[in-house]
Amino acid sequence: MERFRLVPEVYLLLMDERGILLLRRYRTGWEDGNYSVVAGHVDGNEPARLAMVREAREEAGIDIRPDALLLRHVMHRRSDRESVGFFFVCRAWSGEPVNREPHKCDDLRWFPTGALPANTVPYVRQAITCALAGRPYSEFGW
Repeated sequence: MERFRLVPEVYLLLMDERGILLLRRYRTGWEDGNYSVVAGHVDGNEPARLAMVREAREEAGIDIRPDALLLRHVMHRRSDRESVGFFFVCRAWSGEPVNREPHKCDDLRWFPTGALPANTVPYVRQAITCALAGRPYSEFGW
């Protein structure tokens, strides 16, 4: 019998005085037209923080030290599969965020944390709210 598997995901809550950085998904086939954060899957043989560093560089062109990532929320989520998401807050990085994946993202900008766009991906909105409130764990889609 094959063992059950969860898909590990990483999410970047990049924040400064401008708010939180969000990107609008475009032509991906999943949640297109809705805002999310820099995110991705953990590859095999890759710790979650290093996966987040990699995704930040690939999607937003910024460099982050792994020790600058603070785990603020974990979400067990169910959609067409089960996954566990690690939501990292980061307030220190090198470079100015730019859209490095225009074939997957058609807007990248800062939003006040208290005024997220109405079309924010629902589970991402929940995780941001929980992280800001100091709630370390939540579930979504059950």
